[in-house]
Amino acid sequence: MDNYLAFILLALLSEVIGTISGFGSSILFVPIASLFFDFKSVLGITAVFHVFSNLSKIYLFRQGIDKNVAVKLGIPAIVFVILGAWLTTYIPAKPLELLMSCALIGLSVYLLVNFNHSIRQSNSNLFSGGAASGFLAGIAGTGGAIRGITLAAFHLPKMVFIATSALIDLGVDSSRAFIYIHNGYFSRKYIVLIPFLIVISIVGSYLGKIILRYTSEIVFRYLVLLVVMTVSIYQIFKLFR
Repeated sequence: MDNYLAFILLALLSEVIGTISGFGSSILFVPIASLFFDFKSVLGITAVFHVFSNLSKIYLFRQGIDKNVAVKLGIPAIVFVILGAWLTTYIPAKPLELLMSCALIGLSVYLLVNFNHSIRQSNSNLFSGGAASGFLAGIAGTGGAIRGITLAAFHLPKMVFIATSALIDLGVDSSRAFIYIHNGYFSRKYIVLIPFLIVISIVGSYLGKIILRYTSEIVFRYLVLLVVMTVSIYQIFKLFR
């Protein structure tokens, strides 16, 4: 029970910071959840949690969704998240967890070094960014950072950025949640977490929206990346210990 309480509090923190940073909570939620659960359970819990999280963000930031960007980025993301989630059935958990940690460290370093860099606005970059973010989400649990880099090229207002990203993520997470649950990654014993995950998704997204009105997301993005790097490095040491 103490472990569940600590997990719930850290999940709330990841939801608040994920909303503010624009990366989504999975980039922080996945390494945090890995401290409490085995990796394939982390995949299942993350996907279920994010369905509620995305619904909350879509409602709270519903003033603007760029449908053109959502379709061009979202369709390849959904196709490739299904492929990535399907592959987890055939790859052992330890290599997947190592892949996740290395991917998160690599993304964090890239985003810290190229913090103000954005890719060129083009349909091909939308398609490739959607495919890459979807595949990484399916196989390693998180693809929000790649999607964030892609969306940043279109200079969307903060509210539109979050709402559009949440709509894409809803399709991604619903697709992989179905596969993960079918494969037994979300055990019945975790059903008790669902009410807490719903509350966390609503409260965390709402608190993030309030904080976002009064502060820049830049500081929080740096904070997220540093925390993700630290937790991921710890996970790699734990795997080889």
